[in-house]
Amino acid sequence: MAVTAREGAGAEVVVLGIDPGTAVTGYGVVARRPGGAVSLVECGVIRTSAAEALPHRIREIYEEVVSLVERHRPFAMAVENVFQGKNVQSALTLGHARGAILLAAALRDIVIAEYAPREIKKVVVGTGQATKDQVGFMVKHHLKLREEPRPADAADGVAAALCHCLVGSFPR
Repeated sequence: MAVTAREGAGAEVVVLGIDPGTAVTGYGVVARRPGGAVSLVECGVIRTSAAEALPHRIREIYEEVVSLVERHRPFAMAVENVFQGKNVQSALTLGHARGAILLAAALRDIVIAEYAPREIKKVVVGTGQATKDQVGFMVKHHLKLREEPRPADAADGVAAALCHCLVGSFPR
């Protein structure tokens, strides 16, 4: 099933942003209207239990992302890349969550855009070294929200979607 802009050319385009994690996956759904104006549709987190086996947690993430896709029918999914940190095991585990998320989009022919954490911060905040508080503040500013999305993982998901809305490509 190919997903396109809502109601044809010149209509709003929905982007689902994902900040992957095996314990907490943040997400944000942002609508981009003709002319580039953006608005927040929904944001939140997918929480899994550390007491569950990894395969069960990955399945839960996959199913929740599929539910978001079915509910919002995004044109694109913006996913944060794995942070290249010192803990190799954490990066590998995070890769499992990212795989489930990417599969949910690929099976539905959704455009997938991957962004490094520094790139998202640079686009949304203006510097690649922005703190989580700065990201939340600028998400609030760009989307003209009363409050920053909470928790910070949700704000990071919104930031990924907002990044794609600001620099990604869209149907004409």
